[in-house]
Amino acid sequence: MPLSGAADLPLHGGHVPPWLARYMRRLAEAIVEAVVEFYSPRVLAERLADPVWFQAFNNAIGMDWDSSGSTTVTTGILKQVAWSRPELGIAVLGGKGARSRLVPEEARKALELGMIDERWADEAIAASKIAAKTDNVLLGDGYSLYHHSVIVTVDGGLAVIQQGMNPARRMARRYHWLGPVKPVEPSLEPHRGIASASKEASIDYDLTSRLSREARRAVVEIAVSTPPRALLRDLSEAKRLLQGIAPLERWLRPAQPRGGAPEAEKHIPYYRPPPRPPRGLEEILRKIRDVNPSTIEELVAIKGVGPSTLRSLVLVAELVYGVPVSHRDPANQPLDPFRYAYVAGGKDGVPFPFRRDYAEKAIEFLQDIVRQARLGPGERRRALSRLKTLATLLGGTG
Repeated sequence: MPLSGAADLPLHGGHVPPWLARYMRRLAEAIVEAVVEFYSPRVLAERLADPVWFQAFNNAIGMDWDSSGSTTVTTGILKQVAWSRPELGIAVLGGKGARSRLVPEEARKALELGMIDERWADEAIAASKIAAKTDNVLLGDGYSLYHHSVIVTVDGGLAVIQQGMNPARRMARRYHWLGPVKPVEPSLEPHRGIASASKEASIDYDLTSRLSREARRAVVEIAVSTPPRALLRDLSEAKRLLQGIAPLERWLRPAQPRGGAPEAEKHIPYYRPPPRPPRGLEEILRKIRDVNPSTIEELVAIKGVGPSTLRSLVLVAELVYGVPVSHRDPANQPLDPFRYAYVAGGKDGVPFPFRRDYAEKAIEFLQDIVRQARLGPGERRRALSRLKTLATLLGGTG
């Protein structure tokens, strides 16, 4: 299930005024209905999996361009539209905080209402699990997930939109997935492109990268084959290596001279903050040996295996056994707020204060072309031409 992209956004407080929320919902409903009418529900899911299109949609309905709320509020508005219009064939599941765990329950409810069929309900639940574990555990970029939404459609469209928080940087990072789930190594190279406001010089680890493919296998092998007490000793040794207390001779590459310790230090990653094993790590390691996972996906699916456990295993794999691990931040595209479509202005006055009259005209226009499209093939072609002209004028966001 390839990840379409991610976006870094500042953490913002505050709430959307009720009057603006009503306009945002009406604008969202008009846009969603137009996309479904002219294309399909599946195409809508594909668009939402694109971080640039999602941001344009967020701006078009009047939300802040650079706020963490652009994820939580916009997916919340989409959820209201989807569940109030089941005939559109779109289900939006999950949400912020505790609501993120409601995906299985809501998928079954959508199935009962005929919004989706059984195959896509099962696919949504599977995608939810692998996406959450991948971005929260296998990608050690410093962001902890607090928002998780799944969009699934009656014709097989599937997207996951989730957001993580880095309290120290006061930033949020948004992750977009596009389904269906890959049958083999679903968490490997899931990124198509990541758009972000900033890029770290390095991150703790990225086990989604092909550069970490050997490490993915090594982590599983180490966790399964090494007795827990021995693995804890390896972890202590890795920490001493990291802190420069122990000599690097065991970790040096064979081709390096014995006196090459200063050069070898360049290869030691900087894990932030200094690694601390999670409580009950020995018990978790015993549980892993009992389950005996064969893949990294099976490993992280074990209850209790979280970021701290993976961080410890990666540290041992890299510093004790010399297995290469990627520390590159996968973010690769800067965000430009003025690339996006502004229909009626923005909540915080960027690029101009929200205009109710502009919103009314946009809603009327979209509703009119949908009505026109339903009159017949000829009218449909003319309506689609009008819609494409509008998209071009708004910046060609598609």
